[in-house]
Amino acid sequence: MKIVTAAFALSAFAALAACGTSEQAENIQASAENTADALENRADALMDQAENATGAAANALENEAAALENRAEATLEAGENKAEAAEEAAENTN
Repeated sequence: MKIVTAAFALSAFAALAACGTSEQAENIQASAENTADALENRADALMDQAENATGAAANALENEAAALENRAEATLEAGENKAEAAEEAAENTN
């Protein structure tokens, strides 16, 4: 899952870099990436716990980990959207 998230973050960064990003847009993107990394790290920890658990406990941990991974992806996407909006706003004021 980290590969998918990393690829998404890299494509978002490349898109912003191509259009000459504003500092605000870069900060928004960096914040989203940091939040997504924290969520993924927690998901990884839950998956590690799930490997040591059995039955319903393992399933619950795996479900929570999957939910965190989904939040991480949504955070990256929202960050990209906010960064693009900030970039557009910066371009419109110039």
